[in-house]
Amino acid sequence: MSDTSKIRIGYLSTMYHTSILIKSLEWLEKEGIGTRWTLFGTGPAIVEALTRGELDVGYIGLAPTIIGIGKGAKIICIAGGHVEGTIILGKSEYKPILTNSNDWRPALEQFRGKKLGTPRRGSLHDVFLRFYLTQFGLSESVEVVNYEWADFIPDALRNDEVAGAAGTPPLAVISSILANTKTIVPPNLIWPNNPSYGIVTSVDNLTRRSDLLERFLLLHKNACRLLRERPEEAATHIAKAVGIIDTDFALKALEISPKYCAALSTEFVGSTMRLVPVLRDLKYLSSDPKESDIFEHQLIDKIHPESPHYS
Repeated sequence: MSDTSKIRIGYLSTMYHTSILIKSLEWLEKEGIGTRWTLFGTGPAIVEALTRGELDVGYIGLAPTIIGIGKGAKIICIAGGHVEGTIILGKSEYKPILTNSNDWRPALEQFRGKKLGTPRRGSLHDVFLRFYLTQFGLSESVEVVNYEWADFIPDALRNDEVAGAAGTPPLAVISSILANTKTIVPPNLIWPNNPSYGIVTSVDNLTRRSDLLERFLLLHKNACRLLRERPEEAATHIAKAVGIIDTDFALKALEISPKYCAALSTEFVGSTMRLVPVLRDLKYLSSDPKESDIFEHQLIDKIHPESPHYS
């Protein structure tokens, strides 16, 4: 099989990303497309691999994508995937927010003098946690601990290395089992419509491998629909692929924030662009990338002409 019919994909262990379904069901192979899947611990590591030319596409949060672009990486987001995928959780003694207000300062004030875990610096979860701690005047009294692999955080909670964490719905489910945690701030209150992840490629690939990317995005769109419309079926496939979880666990993770779609909606893009000044204020950026530097709509608009399905 020639290199022109092979796609190199960087992905994370996040179970609601379509990578798990596409890989386990061998959809690409059934389309006659060879694959090389590489598992990474965090999105920033995928950005680095894309920059080195080692990947064709990556499943990445938009914060590390923007940071990479700001540093000169020739990469661009060509599709969405999920919104509102960050949750703040805490050990059992901490109280959850009880209102639908955007002012949930009391929820974070409980962690004064404590440590909160989150994935690598520059990940979306890290950015949101630092933003809100700064917003509420708590950046000096709550320590943020970054983990190279998000999978280390449940053990850190169980061993009392941290009192809480910011992370994904699967992290919330596994931490509730291993460390008796609970949701302190739900995903719908943390930066509405925030771009949980998107599909990112190199700018060079847009012209050199556009046909292959289009074929991949069509499968990505179909997998998003499976997650959205048939979550029980998707959970069964995910549990089998992951191996160490059951269908009930996977279904709980999928249902926490069931906002799956491949489109680059107005809300997805707008929420992403509102991140730019935040990233600059947090010293992750020294410039302000424009929308056209971050997004290319042509391929996904061609295969997803209908209205977005995030809501």
